[in-house]
Amino acid sequence: MTKLDMTSTAITPAKDSSRALLGYGACALAGCLWGTGFFWGKIALAEMSVGHMVLYRFLFACPPLLFVLRRPTFSRHDWLLLLTASFFGFPVQYLIQFQGLSLTTVSHAALMVGTMPVILALGASIFAHERLDWKGWLALAGSTTGVSLIVLGGTHHSGSGQDPTLTGDLLIVMSLIIALAWILLNKRLMQRHSPMAVTAYGLLIGTAMIAVWVVLRNGLPPVHGVSTKAWLALAASGMLCNAAAILLWNTGIHRVPASRAGVFLNIEPALGSILGVKLLGEKLGPLAWVGGGLIVAAAITLTSGGQGVEEVIVE
Repeated sequence: MTKLDMTSTAITPAKDSSRALLGYGACALAGCLWGTGFFWGKIALAEMSVGHMVLYRFLFACPPLLFVLRRPTFSRHDWLLLLTASFFGFPVQYLIQFQGLSLTTVSHAALMVGTMPVILALGASIFAHERLDWKGWLALAGSTTGVSLIVLGGTHHSGSGQDPTLTGDLLIVMSLIIALAWILLNKRLMQRHSPMAVTAYGLLIGTAMIAVWVVLRNGLPPVHGVSTKAWLALAASGMLCNAAAILLWNTGIHRVPASRAGVFLNIEPALGSILGVKLLGEKLGPLAWVGGGLIVAAAITLTSGGQGVEEVIVE
């Protein structure tokens, strides 16, 4: 082996390690930012409808992306994939998710998001033909039990928006299943395009779709009578929880296996629940705490065990 060969051999593992570290770091930061999303959303929902809140959130997310846009290099097939991903990932997912939030609490909504790593693994098993071992299926069963406990803890409330409800919790879970399609399609697009391009054009297309739907259904969003507190919450959720978090997540799963990155999604339910309890004065019943613990434990087991599921690769 020549000196050059020895140098190349020594450098490659270091590059791989740095690439993985950057990817996991980006996913962890994305999880932290997403963990604040329900908190900001609940503040804005006190003063406007779900549709108007979601529209404003995306309008605040778009301006920073205009500074990093480059000429697109998508093929006709890639544009179709991007349009499909944007449709499911933004207007459909977010409108359903925040409709659910309006009917439940931040704490319950955040804990329900703890099912996402398991949903991702199950989707990979079905659509990417990956195999789950016994530990993976056990994690899925534990997560399902956790969801059931959280839902049962909210069925006796009235649905005023201050208490958890069955409808609100199930809408949150439905939005997560829809998000699975967005993640898998983005993963496929980023095999040929940069995370920045996929994020920027996906968000712009998704915002345009949301604007058309919301304006036709709910009319123009309110401008007067909205408090400074609500505007700040909308700006924070748009720029941090949408633009920054989505870019970080796409950057992360471009560098590391999506199933491994999924463990950092557990930051979102944990942080969201803490914010709901500490800052909004919400309370979680005993069943909800047990269910949330099962969800987080199942997700950690599945995504960090090394054998439960392999990388999500969409061919």
